[in-house]
Amino acid sequence: MKYLLNPLYALAFATALITACNAPAPKTEAYLFAYFTGNGPGEEAVHYAISQDGFDFRALNNNKPVIAADSISVRGGVRDPHILRGEDGDFYMVLTDLYVPEDGWTNTGMIMLKSKDLIHWTHHTVQIPEVFPDEFGDVKRVWAPQTIYDPETKKYMVYFSMLQEGGADIIYYAYANEDFTALETTPKQLFFHPEGKSCIDGDIIFHNGKYHLFFKTEGHGNGIKKAVSDQLTGDYKMEDKYLQQTDEAVEGSGIFKLNDTDKYILMYDVYMKGAYQFTESTDLENFSIIDDRVNMNFHPRHGTVLPISMEEAKSLIEAYGIDDQNWIMNTNSDQIYGNNVMLDQQLGTIYLPLKNSADLSQINPQFEMFTGFEISPSGPQDFSKGPVDYTLTMPDETEKVFQVIARADHNPALKGYYADPEIIYSEKTGKFHLYPTSDGFTGWSGTYFKSFSSKDLTNWQDDGVILDLTKDVSWTSRNAWAPCAIEKKINGEYKYFYYFTAGQKVGVAVADDPSGPFVDSGKPLVDFRPDGIRGGQEIDPDVFTDPRTGQDYLYWGNGYLAAVPLNDDMVSFDKSKLKVLTPDHTFREGTEVFFRNGKYYFLWSENDTRDEDYRVRYAFADSPMGPLTIPENNMVIAKAPEKGIYGTGHNSVIQVPGKDEWYIVYHRFTRPHGISMGRAAGYHREVCIDKLTFDAEGNIIPVEPSVEGIKGIE
Repeated sequence: MKYLLNPLYALAFATALITACNAPAPKTEAYLFAYFTGNGPGEEAVHYAISQDGFDFRALNNNKPVIAADSISVRGGVRDPHILRGEDGDFYMVLTDLYVPEDGWTNTGMIMLKSKDLIHWTHHTVQIPEVFPDEFGDVKRVWAPQTIYDPETKKYMVYFSMLQEGGADIIYYAYANEDFTALETTPKQLFFHPEGKSCIDGDIIFHNGKYHLFFKTEGHGNGIKKAVSDQLTGDYKMEDKYLQQTDEAVEGSGIFKLNDTDKYILMYDVYMKGAYQFTESTDLENFSIIDDRVNMNFHPRHGTVLPISMEEAKSLIEAYGIDDQNWIMNTNSDQIYGNNVMLDQQLGTIYLPLKNSADLSQINPQFEMFTGFEISPSGPQDFSKGPVDYTLTMPDETEKVFQVIARADHNPALKGYYADPEIIYSEKTGKFHLYPTSDGFTGWSGTYFKSFSSKDLTNWQDDGVILDLTKDVSWTSRNAWAPCAIEKKINGEYKYFYYFTAGQKVGVAVADDPSGPFVDSGKPLVDFRPDGIRGGQEIDPDVFTDPRTGQDYLYWGNGYLAAVPLNDDMVSFDKSKLKVLTPDHTFREGTEVFFRNGKYYFLWSENDTRDEDYRVRYAFADSPMGPLTIPENNMVIAKAPEKGIYGTGHNSVIQVPGKDEWYIVYHRFTRPHGISMGRAAGYHREVCIDKLTFDAEGNIIPVEPSVEGIKGIE
């Protein structure tokens, strides 16, 4: 028996089928950034971050991979994620199949993935020499695949670069099969460089009736150019100008359109600096830097951004979670230090660190919440009588009441990212002068030093840059770290000697004022390893004047502690007088020497600065040149997890002139975000000050690191 299909039902069925095949794109109100994080073990994997505006991104899943690389790849690592929203409403992701720790830069395949929700993915690997042995059996590199829909063929086109023996990197294309599980056509060359030079990292966008192919000029300029064509699959004409807005080498361009605007964002990986740069354009020809508007709590490598709907964003947050310290994106910068706002789910509190000028009776937090979160009430509130209750609504619409605490505290002492603080008191100015490492640069890649001054140890004035390696130092231009300084009165005039780390060597510069400018001596003071020392680095100087003899000493070393008397000129020493004083296996770096009540104190940092257990220990000596005696309990300062304080180390010590009153100046991970930043916490640090006290025998009483800081001195 045959059943005849009702014509109206047939029409409805056909309409539904067409709709399913050409699903209308949802309204996009947010953005998904897919990226990987580095070349090391575990770093070549897919990560996600979300943004509501395309500028302020927050990592999902605590910046851990959302897909296990070894579960989908042949080699064990994946890079260069690109996600496309398909014409059918599904999502298509392609990845480079490469594990640099074992493979170097050689690979032969890619991974093709498909999903309906950006969370659950099916995957298939494509090894080019196996699929196309005749044409590409000798391929050495298959890099940075991307996907675009071809309206002419109604198929998904995958394009990527390949390198064959003896040739150049060439951008090819091939069509995926219907299931997006394999390539069904033999790769063809997509772009022909007019000089036959290498091109990688292709990225295509359709704009004003033309296809714009952005690419990296691999090995010849290492920048971003583009080629334009009327056709998706060929006849691209290169525009011979670089589009990146930096002189640094870049790669991995990704371009996306901002929701509901005519503006495009071109971003790229400044890979030699471990940074990302965002630029903006309306015509894809002229780009301007907008880095000051971009904020990320992670450090991406070559990734892409996909506009997504608010519902998709909420689903991703529910699936992977977001660190609760990122629920609050921004606050009122006129009244609040936003970097240190802290939310504690367990205690049900939100801490607002106020500026000294803020009026407690009229605090308007102006909470800007992450996608899917809401908080009330709004407007100014009276905090003069204590905490104020706020109701926070989660993406799943559950509610929780938080006590919001507003308070003016003094830690961090310097606002912003600084580390390795050195402090002196200047008789000339009657002020304390603080000299830190300028932090916040990936891989400790800062190149300049600043100074700060204060009369009371709580209100600090930024005195600006005092030494810039790129301008003021001839023998290196990299890694400005861990300075120290000393004031000397020579022939009735004050002189200031500033010892600093640069390029893993120790230099010295001189000034007539503690706030500089400082003039470099023209050569490194320490550029050698002491006899018998095989490991470590020549970094972290400390300078000390023995109050008993007036003799000056220089100390330095990572992995070892070297000490030597300085000559009278303060810029040289006799190498034959050098001694190695390394106290024990806990010594890492960051020596600090001071004298109190007949005892010489030697302090140092234990563990790696990226370790939450970075901390300070100490020893005694009867001489500035040792030997050192380690007391039974020699901990000076360590983390306080209950306060969200971690990585407390690399300190200096200051005595208030004329008093037995002492303070320790140290750095910690930025609070509260540092502990969730992984290795990046080691270069997102902030300077704090707490009181240093001693028992009757002169032993240092362990310091409890604080949020409040000190009240200041008179």
